[in-house]
Amino acid sequence: MSESRFSPPPSDKSELEEGTAFTPRFDANGLITAVVTDADDGALLMVAHMNAEALATTLDTGIAHYWSRSRSALWKKGETSGNLQHVVAIRTDCDQDALQLIVRVEGRGATCHTGRRSCFYRNVNLVGGRPILADSG
Repeated sequence: MSESRFSPPPSDKSELEEGTAFTPRFDANGLITAVVTDADDGALLMVAHMNAEALATTLDTGIAHYWSRSRSALWKKGETSGNLQHVVAIRTDCDQDALQLIVRVEGRGATCHTGRRSCFYRNVNLVGGRPILADSG
């Protein structure tokens, strides 16, 4: 899959925000932020990054792929755990520099590497004026 699959964003703001062309705006590192939510209940599952190859592979296969910044490698979410993310829909924000992937998770339904359903399992609480982490339950 060629990374040139995606056209550069239009210079006209109206065309970017109201047009029909999908022209993702990757950052200086070639990445776009992906917010991942559950297709059935809308729960926030994770936030990751995609490069053009990860996005193109996701579109081609229907399985979520991301770019691992720590490993500098393409990452098929759930490949080793069996908790694959089947993409139901992809949305982009108004200026096409962030994505929402709406997914159904295969296997045990865990998205977080800790084995939890969501990576967002802790609350930040103020105790005595200091932020303290607590399990959100």
